[in-house]
Amino acid sequence: MGRKRKGRDISGWLIVDKPAGLSSTAVVNKVRWAFDAKKAGHAGTLDPEATGVLAIALGEATKTVPYITDAMKAYVFTVTLGAATNTDDTEGEVIKTSESRPSDAEIKEALLGFIGDIKQVPPKFSAVKIDGERAYKLARDGEDIELAARPLWVEELVMLDRPDADHVVLEMTCGKGGYVRSIARDLGEKLGCFGHVDHLRRIWSGPFDVEDGVTLEQLDALAKSPEIDQYLRPLEEGLADLPKLNCTPEGATRMRNGNPGMVIATDVEYGDEAWAALEGKAVAVGVYKSGELHPSRVFVEPQG
Repeated sequence: MGRKRKGRDISGWLIVDKPAGLSSTAVVNKVRWAFDAKKAGHAGTLDPEATGVLAIALGEATKTVPYITDAMKAYVFTVTLGAATNTDDTEGEVIKTSESRPSDAEIKEALLGFIGDIKQVPPKFSAVKIDGERAYKLARDGEDIELAARPLWVEELVMLDRPDADHVVLEMTCGKGGYVRSIARDLGEKLGCFGHVDHLRRIWSGPFDVEDGVTLEQLDALAKSPEIDQYLRPLEEGLADLPKLNCTPEGATRMRNGNPGMVIATDVEYGDEAWAALEGKAVAVGVYKSGELHPSRVFVEPQG
């Protein structure tokens, strides 16, 4: 029998305004400690030097993580022009330089090629796996690795500012799996001047906005106290992009036992993924079929 995990049965979302210098995993561990939570996980990794929205799920909310991971996200970032690095950010070694500098008009024209359905090669220093090994580990060991291009939907990519000839500030809204470092690298290549990321910040992720983020200093101040729970957001916010269906107590009981349960449908169609609620609390996520929700994820009570 496995060892019972210590901590509180607490569920909900915490939006952290992640500082630079910490990995996403380190922030999750900090949150788990501060809340004395049994279970925690994040929805979408940020590089250690990146800042901004890191959505962390506690308890039953971890079952909604995929819906935030798959959601649209927005970033504001600065690209340093004139140099490429082996990590595609300021942490790496400069491997190529150029004296060429594009005009504002040339940058805006080049950005158009990165909007819509594009193919993107992840940075060599990334968490992508190659034959079971993380790419960044292989790259650190000096191996010459080739990563396959991956599809990415870019909703918007615009220039916000041009502080000087060597820097341009951009904002990007994109789907799952986007690497801002790859955008900077490829933009620099396209402009013929090379480039890498500096000052990356995620400003929103799905329903979560950086303005609602909690700092680690705020968590430290209330760590392991009852007052810290004021920062938690409802589990249900992680399901904001799915249709909501109300159910009866009988339907809720059936779904929590893994069986189809009756729901009250409005504009949802047969075969749609949706979530069922009883008195506003999430019961299950599943597929709607003929007046019933067939559960794929079930939320147990209490939810925190």
